[in-house]
Amino acid sequence: MRDLLIRNGNLLLSADHENLLRADVLIRDGVIVQIAPELSADVETLDVAGDIVIPGLINAHVHSPGNFMRGTLEGLPLEVFMLYEVPPLASGREDPARVRLRTLIGAAEMLKLGITSVMDDAFFVPLTTPEAIDAIAGAYDDIGIRATLALDQPIVVEYDKYPFLKDILPPDLRRTMEDAPRETAEGMLAHYDHLIREWHGAGQGRIAAAVSCSAPQRATPDYLRALHGLSQTHDLPFFCHILETKLQRVLGIEKFGMSLIRYVDQLGILDERMLVIHSIWVDDEDIAILGASGASVAHNPVCNLRLGSGVMPFRKLRDAGVPICLGTDEAVSDDSHNLWGAIKTAGVVHAISGGDYARWPKAQEILAAVWDGGHRAMRRPQRLGRIETGAAADLAVLDARGAAFQPLHDIRRALVLAEAGASVRHTVVDGLVVVRDGRLTRIDEDLLRADLRRLEPQLRAEAVALRAGAEQLEPYYRQIVARAAATDVGFSRWVGQ
Repeated sequence: MRDLLIRNGNLLLSADHENLLRADVLIRDGVIVQIAPELSADVETLDVAGDIVIPGLINAHVHSPGNFMRGTLEGLPLEVFMLYEVPPLASGREDPARVRLRTLIGAAEMLKLGITSVMDDAFFVPLTTPEAIDAIAGAYDDIGIRATLALDQPIVVEYDKYPFLKDILPPDLRRTMEDAPRETAEGMLAHYDHLIREWHGAGQGRIAAAVSCSAPQRATPDYLRALHGLSQTHDLPFFCHILETKLQRVLGIEKFGMSLIRYVDQLGILDERMLVIHSIWVDDEDIAILGASGASVAHNPVCNLRLGSGVMPFRKLRDAGVPICLGTDEAVSDDSHNLWGAIKTAGVVHAISGGDYARWPKAQEILAAVWDGGHRAMRRPQRLGRIETGAAADLAVLDARGAAFQPLHDIRRALVLAEAGASVRHTVVDGLVVVRDGRLTRIDEDLLRADLRRLEPQLRAEAVALRAGAEQLEPYYRQIVARAAATDVGFSRWVGQ
């Protein structure tokens, strides 16, 4: 039995609450069992001395394999950016020790920011291996975070993921793409069998599996349906990047004769388990389909601005009843895992949509996206994102003396607009204190940093080599981006147009 008493906290119970509640919290076996003033129990006690206690943040979209690439790239459109992030002509195998280190680096950053749950859409360059899967899941288990892991791996030839590309590539590059290593549906389903068998429910239930097709244009209809079947059988989230860019809007029209939202809906795979990632270049019909489906949308506002993808129609999606959660995407497109930055950006960027300012997102809505939307997307049996009896004991303790709370007029607006993560003192996951006074308790973070420092010269050299390799393909990708940008799709998600 694991008991913990958090004493003398000022609790924000959920996004629905306006005020802090002074109370103690008793935790047993990872679950909140009592909330009341001045509880008494002969258990481990964490006296927070009047600090602010909130539900742990839920980062609903991350790609951990980007963790070593922070700050390597200037702003680029997604399709050009991916040449550097996921080089399509790569070969070789990933080192599981490096995979583990990069996963731990990101998880450590998140935990120290009060992020207790993460949904990791992990890709592999060029191929997935059981050893790499084990390295990611094992790292999350060891450090103590709550993590849902999917395998984001395309199975179609590179030029089929984009409009126009096959026609403009020289024949020799086309053949090189056809010969490059890539996964098969059968191989990926075997990897999913390994992930689900070995890791779904591991770590006292903290570690769970999800499925991912990366994006519908990067898979085949049969593989999409097979993933949907796994999602149904095991009640797993289904990650799917849809309409992140205008080029993807054009692709749907060119390749399928319809938007990608309509495409997945017609395939019968768009349901309440699907987490639609980005959902920027959606039109009103797409939004209505999403609202009727029960699918959630992962909003990644910093990444969307960084890559020039556009601004998601937050209010239209909310009005249609689409559940929204928040993510940072990855350390090479957000350049951090700091969900606080995404929270503030989501809280302010939609004001530039103009119109009725009463319809701009409120602090309560943004926190509800983090906590309630994140809980829905995670699909865990225990309630996440609330401090209430029966909920999972995932909490963050913030220093009440932090600058964000001086003075404190409104706790929810302070969290959304003023806090940047610097106030986090302690983090509790599943009833265990995994960060105490700003230090990790389950991993030697000094050793972790030392391992990273030793690897840095090699990482910098690899980044230089990657840029040189991408130059061969970049002119053709710039052409398809420009051609898509010039295509009239009937609306725009870019500011000022």
